[in-house]
Amino acid sequence: MTTKTWSTATAAARITETFARIAAHDPQVQSVFTETFISAARQDLANLATVPETELSGALISVKDLFDVKGFVTRAGSHILEDNPAATADAEPIGLLREAGAILVGHTNMTELAYSGLGLNPHFGTPENVLYADCIPGGSSSGGAVSVARGLVDIAIGTDTGGSVRIPAAFNGIVGFKPSQYSVSRRGCKALSRSLDSVGPMAKTVAACRASYQVISHSHGGMTNQQPREFVIPTNFGMDDLSGAVASAFATAVGKLADAGCHIVERPLAVLDDYQQLPVWHFSSVECYVEYQQYYQTVPEQFDPRVLKRLHRALEVDAISYRQTLNQRQALIEQYQLQLADSILLLPTVPVLPPKFNEFEQESEYDRLNLLILRNPTLSNVMDGCSISLPFCGEGHHIGVMLSAVNGRDQALLNSAEFCEQILTK
Repeated sequence: MTTKTWSTATAAARITETFARIAAHDPQVQSVFTETFISAARQDLANLATVPETELSGALISVKDLFDVKGFVTRAGSHILEDNPAATADAEPIGLLREAGAILVGHTNMTELAYSGLGLNPHFGTPENVLYADCIPGGSSSGGAVSVARGLVDIAIGTDTGGSVRIPAAFNGIVGFKPSQYSVSRRGCKALSRSLDSVGPMAKTVAACRASYQVISHSHGGMTNQQPREFVIPTNFGMDDLSGAVASAFATAVGKLADAGCHIVERPLAVLDDYQQLPVWHFSSVECYVEYQQYYQTVPEQFDPRVLKRLHRALEVDAISYRQTLNQRQALIEQYQLQLADSILLLPTVPVLPPKFNEFEQESEYDRLNLLILRNPTLSNVMDGCSISLPFCGEGHHIGVMLSAVNGRDQALLNSAEFCEQILTK
């Protein structure tokens, strides 16, 4: 059991406080939610008296606007879906959370269709970064991260296709966990890339992320708890183009971990040289186009123009090229699993601090920063692994420290993350 910040005894008062802050148009929570579940949350609260107590009983949960929640329309942060009928059932992981006594607060804002790592949304507004004024929250699970960081909820459920849980977690000073893809069902969750999408939690602690993961995960069998033998900082990926602030804070974090007895090595992984030749953009562009083709063809004017441009790139990819990309990815996954084995990859989650909103006025800068911000976390999605971002403040700067492992080592990764969390938060 973990030390909880929630309980059934305090749930009613906390729900009232959260909805009061939202209703009062508190500037700090503006644009965090696309819709709130006030009546449904009251019913969830009432149901607590009739179900067995669990570790999540009374926990307040926000839900990314990609997941079906019974009685509400799933918009995916877009206008193109707002006339769709309300969901008739919860998405599978959301239903499991409700059954475990969690209280669903609302759908959280996101990049339209989850298609960027920045969190910008021209339709519903963009929540402001919690730590850095006038800066982006990171995405695509922007509202979820801010809902946790602002204390509106205990846990946010998001999706991570190229870092969309870990990026906003790093930018807002919380924990973001991307599990092995197979371990959490995506039934009832709208897709960006069926190849890369994972469902994962954000919270203020690793323990809270673990508590929710234990509920939504349908497969713990075969997942090892064995502690890793070493942490690897790759010398051929992820450590270039760091801002001075991130480089300094990350070095401090690494020093603290080493002083606490962590075995940290710097060495190249040959697979990462090959990985950098892979056209990773094929996955989201082609697969998202397949999901939303009818809207692309009939109501293109309703899309965020930046998302529309990325969908359009799918038309540049022929079937043979896409099949080659899929084949190359599978070969890379096999190499990665052999070369990383039972070690943990250690990197800054994001190479830069959260950029200011005005830095995205030029399209070229938007593209450059989006690619840079997605670079490090996307690796674990393409390599079919698991990964977690831990908050760290060093030299006065808040960054994410990312631990990544191969597929199926989720429990071992969480164990390592809890150990590192204790060191980094001292």
